[in-house]
Amino acid sequence: MNLANDGSIAWAMFDWDYVLWEVRLKLLVAGFFIYQGVFLLSHWFATWISASYRSLSAKEKVSWNTRVARGIFGIQSCVAGLWALLIDPVFQADKVYSQQKWSWFHCMMASGYFLHENIVFHVSNIVFKIFDVFSAVHHLFAFGAILGLIINVKSGHYLSLMGLLLEMSAPSGCISLVLLKIGYANTLFWKANQWVNIHIFHCRMVVAYHMWWVCISNWNDVVENLGLPYFVIFFMGLSTLTVILNPYWTYKSTQQLFGSADRNFPNTAVKNRFSGKLNSDTFKKKI
Repeated sequence: MNLANDGSIAWAMFDWDYVLWEVRLKLLVAGFFIYQGVFLLSHWFATWISASYRSLSAKEKVSWNTRVARGIFGIQSCVAGLWALLIDPVFQADKVYSQQKWSWFHCMMASGYFLHENIVFHVSNIVFKIFDVFSAVHHLFAFGAILGLIINVKSGHYLSLMGLLLEMSAPSGCISLVLLKIGYANTLFWKANQWVNIHIFHCRMVVAYHMWWVCISNWNDVVENLGLPYFVIFFMGLSTLTVILNPYWTYKSTQQLFGSADRNFPNTAVKNRFSGKLNSDTFKKKI
């Protein structure tokens, strides 16, 4: 086995001319349909295997499948963010202007995911007549920030990749919700996963502070590189995340550990908690 050749083949998938609008839009569309596919596949698989899922309301099913897609995206984002933070020498040397072909690929795929997430979020809000202001703000700034990369091809990618790293809480959040809905909220595994989720939210705060450190240490260069309109969106999003969203979600995750309730659907979550054994037994019979 030639490891050098295998490595070059693996990196060849990132070898695109990202300056071209055609390439960027194709990857955006690809990212959208990939995560739309994950969303639909999650619905199909859960419907086939879980009686608990079939008993959920339509809006809870949307929440379930959204979390699954977000969890998969969170894994991709963690890999890209940690690689930039800890390994890639280009980003280690220059945190303002640096770009890599692999970072272009991940950022464009992320733009497709955030497009999918925004469409599902706003359509479900209209259909089910609900509105979560914290999620709405998060979705708005996330898509606005990643959209800036599509428009401004000279923007550095390090801060955007750190933004993707903030999705590190998504996989544990997905596991937490799925176990909660199928009646396993009182198990040791669920509680251990919830402790991990709370710890990861604290890690999100550390990443946000790191992003502030990069911005403050290179303030003029960051403003010049991003451009004033994009920088204003980025600055507002990072400020909101640091001051409001991260503390709020950390608090809600901690509250969920002691209440075993779905923060988006508290009434139905309590019902599932008390009927947990029935849901669990039903689930086991359907496997």
